[in-house]
Amino acid sequence: MRELKIFAIVAFFSLLTYYLVEPYAHHAMHMKVDKDGNEIKIESHGFTYDGTDDIAEAKRKGDDALVAKKEAFWSDVVVVSSMTGDTVAGEAVFANCLGCHSGANINMGGVVPPNLDHAGAIYDKNYLIALIKDPAMASNVDHKYADTSMHPMGSIKFTVTDNQQIADVVAYILEKKVGEVTAKEVFTEACVRCHAVRYAKMTQIGETPKFKHRKDALAHEIKVIEEQDRIKAYMGNLPPDLSMMIRARSSHFLETFVENPQSGLPGTSMPRVGLNQEGYEKVKEYLTEAGDPSKKAREELGPWVIGFFVIFTILAFLWKKSMWRDLH
Repeated sequence: MRELKIFAIVAFFSLLTYYLVEPYAHHAMHMKVDKDGNEIKIESHGFTYDGTDDIAEAKRKGDDALVAKKEAFWSDVVVVSSMTGDTVAGEAVFANCLGCHSGANINMGGVVPPNLDHAGAIYDKNYLIALIKDPAMASNVDHKYADTSMHPMGSIKFTVTDNQQIADVVAYILEKKVGEVTAKEVFTEACVRCHAVRYAKMTQIGETPKFKHRKDALAHEIKVIEEQDRIKAYMGNLPPDLSMMIRARSSHFLETFVENPQSGLPGTSMPRVGLNQEGYEKVKEYLTEAGDPSKKAREELGPWVIGFFVIFTILAFLWKKSMWRDLH
């Protein structure tokens, strides 16, 4: 009986320590407060985008003009989302996108435009609509620009201005730019333009190949540094390497931050990426593999280890009981 009491005490303090270090500490460290010091509850919206967070942020700033602007913008997004798009007409409009989104990895205005090969599979419909209407507003980085047309993708506002055209091109993307996509492909299309993952040998210009000659490796390194300098000039700081991000942050923080970076870091230059739930899960899978490659093997081995300790504990208890039987 004494052993059970000791076990209960050890288990209690172990669980208490875990709670204080893990969930509570993450909550306290990542708590967001408004200008009056009141805690703001940060919630995920399941990677669907209707401007709820953007409008709430504008209200907290007390900027009535900005609130009205964002409400009108996202209301219009909802209207376009309800429209029926023509994929044939959308394909013709999409041809305009290929001038930048060609997969050529050419930096334009500070970052490399993403490849759209799987855009329909990994991005949310409302976000795609919003992005075409006004990239800065959709990405929730309009605070960076006196005029959102100054966004590197801002010219699209003057190329595709009709709501029906937007509905058409988004319908085309959602129907044609889909297919099976790996976690690595999603991460490459959505995140690599800004973030490196050194543990996976991933840089801002893609995965680092193997070089036969050192001079080729150095030439590639120079290209990476030059690209990082362009990104740093555009973003203000070089976005962090994400190798250990999956282990450094809580799941709740990662989910809400990817969904809306302003929720975790107000004023950040990081744009909203617009991933849907499936896209986020793929990114999370890739980061888990990069930051904790032994997790799968460890989880498979875990039940066997626990089973061993359970059996060992039972045998140890029976042995102790047998040895001390005549001494009590």
